[in-house]
Amino acid sequence: MSEVKTMMAGNLWKLLVKEGDTVEEGQDVAILESMKMEIPVVAEEGGTVKEVKKQEGDFVDEDEVLIILE
Repeated sequence: MSEVKTMMAGNLWKLLVKEGDTVEEGQDVAILESMKMEIPVVAEEGGTVKEVKKQEGDFVDEDEVLIILE
C-alpha cells in the first residue's frame, strides 16, 4: 500500500482519479491551486486507488495524504 501526498499547501482544485481507478507511476492524480497557480500532484508509484481522503474544494496542508493506493 502506498500514499500520494501533497507537496505544498493549497486548495484541491480538481481530482483526476476516483476510487477503483488504476494509476501508473508518474501519472497526475489531482491539481492543487495555490497563489493562482495550478500544481499537479503526481503518483510516485502505480496501483489501484483504494481511498480518496479529500474532496474538490478542500484545503490541504503540505505533506498531507491525499490518496491511498494498493
